Amino acid sequence: MDRARISSIADQWMIPTSKTAYMAGLESKPVIAAARGVWVIDTEGRKYLDFGSGQMAAALGHNHPRYVAAVQRNLQTISHSTKTFLNVDRLELHERLGQILTPPLQKSLFLVSGSDAIEAAIDLARKATGGVDVLGLHMALHGSTSFVTRSLTFGWNRSRHGLAAPSTAAILSPFCYRCPVGKSFPSCDVQCLTSSMELADANLTGKPAAMIIEPVMSAGGVVVPPPGYVKLLKQYCRERGMLLIMDESQTGLGKTGKMWGHLHEDVVPDIMTVSKHFGAGLPISAVCTTAEIADRAVDNGYFATRSHACDPITCAAGVASIDIVVEEKLPERAAAIELRVKAAVADMARRHDFIGDVRGRGVLLGIELVEDTATREPVNEMTREAVRRCEARGLLVQARGSHARSNVVRLVPPMVSTDDEIDLGLTILDEVFGGLSRDRARPRDAAAN
Repeated sequence: MDRARISSIADQWMIPTSKTAYMAGLESKPVIAAARGVWVIDTEGRKYLDFGSGQMAAALGHNHPRYVAAVQRNLQTISHSTKTFLNVDRLELHERLGQILTPPLQKSLFLVSGSDAIEAAIDLARKATGGVDVLGLHMALHGSTSFVTRSLTFGWNRSRHGLAAPSTAAILSPFCYRCPVGKSFPSCDVQCLTSSMELADANLTGKPAAMIIEPVMSAGGVVVPPPGYVKLLKQYCRERGMLLIMDESQTGLGKTGKMWGHLHEDVVPDIMTVSKHFGAGLPISAVCTTAEIADRAVDNGYFATRSHACDPITCAAGVASIDIVVEEKLPERAAAIELRVKAAVADMARRHDFIGDVRGRGVLLGIELVEDTATREPVNEMTREAVRRCEARGLLVQARGSHARSNVVRLVPPMVSTDDEIDLGLTILDEVFGGLSRDRARPRDAAAN
C-alpha cells in the first residue's frame, strides 16, 4: 500500500479522533502489516522491535503460538454465543482466573475493554455501598469510552470532554519526583494524600462509594506510589465507607514482576479490573471482587454485560493467556527484564545529562527526560524527537506524561523478550540519546567559539 493511497484513505474515510495522536506525521509513519513475538513488520517489509507492546496489550508477544491455537480451535467450534447461556470456555476462564486471583478476590465477570471494566467496577462499588462519590488520582488514565471513565481520566484534563460525570473528583497523585506539595519522601508523611483527603472530605456528598487507582500510573508518566501510600489510602477508604478499586489493566498478569501489581503493596483491593493482554491479542476484560461485595451489589440491582462479553473465542484466548503467564513464568521474566533495563539506563544517565529519572516495575518502565537534573524542567519536544529517532532505527517506544508534560519515554517490552532483544532495544535507545547529547552540545560549542 503506497503512501498516496494511505493518505487518501485517511483523508477521505477516517474520523480523526485525535489529530495529535493519529494524524500528525502520517506520511512518515509505518503501516503495520504483520507481527510475530517482539517484532512488528510494516508494509515495506521493515521490522521494528515493539517496546510498546502494541497498545500495551501484547505483553505476551504478538501471535503467541498457544494463543493462536486456542483461537483457531474456536473458529472451528464456536466463536460467539449468547450471553444468556453458559459456554465451556467462559466457565473455564472463570475457574482459571479465580485460581490466580488474590484471596478474598474470587468472583469475576467478563466484558470487552478496559473502559468497560472500569465503568462496571464503579457501578459495582456504588451498588455495594449505596454511595455515589468516586475519587481518582489527578494524573490517572482509566479509559475514554464512557462518561464515567472519561471523567476519571484526569491526566488528560477533563476539559477536552466537556461536561464531567457527577460525583467524580481528583486527589493529588503521589509523584515523588515532582512532589505536588513540594516535599520529600519519607519526611513528607505522605502529605499529598493526607491533605487531599481533607479536601475530599469537604467535597464529598456524604455518600462516598470508591477510590480508584492504578498500581503504576502508566500513561501519566510511569509513576509508582511510595512505600506505604496504598496501605494508608486503603485505611482512609475504610474510614469513609469507600471501596478501593485497582485498575490493573496495565499492571496485571505478571507485567510488574508479580502476578498482580497490588502484591507489591501488600494490599488487596476490594475490586480489581483486568484487560490489555488478558486476551493475548483479542479484546476481553474482567471485573473481580469478593463474594460478599458481589452478593451485596447484585442484591441491590447490579447488572453489567456486553453483547460479546462472554464470547467463547475471547474466553479461550483468556485461558491461553493465563496459561502462558503461569507456565512460562513470565512474572519472574518481567522482574529480570526490569533489572536489566534499569542497570543499562543508569549507565546511560552517567553519559547523558538529560536523563532525570528511571522508574517503574517489571516491563512497565519510564525514563523522564529533563533540561537540567537540578531544575527538572521537562523537555517535551526532545522526548518526542527521541521517539521519532527510535522509530527510524527500528525501535517502537512512546512519549507519555500528564498535564502539559510528555517527557517520559515509556518502555514496555513484551515479557517474552530475550536478553538479546532487550539489549538490542537498549543499544538503539543509547544511540538515540547519544545523538541528542551531541545536538545539545552544539549550541554551547557555537557560543564558545
